[in-house]
Amino acid sequence: MNQARGEAAVMLGGVRRRVCLTLGALAEIETGLGVEGLAAAAERMKTLSARDLMVVLAAVLRGGGEARPEVEAVDPREAARAVAAAFEASSGQAGR
Repeated sequence: MNQARGEAAVMLGGVRRRVCLTLGALAEIETGLGVEGLAAAAERMKTLSARDLMVVLAAVLRGGGEARPEVEAVDPREAARAVAAAFEASSGQAGR
């Protein structure tokens, strides 16, 4: 894991995977949630459906380097923890 880049290691289905909230992931999240701008995305993230959660998870997995992340079978609790880890890891990068 490259903590300087804001990457985090997460466990999904017993497999260690890398998540990262990149600019590309943010753009993908906006598109996937059907919103424009970071403020709208942040507001929408407060009430994610299970489908929306998987959209966000796939985006942060792609940000972590996965070309085609499989997220359909991921437990929603694990998905939520993984997404939170991506956002938490990126928040430490804001001041750098």
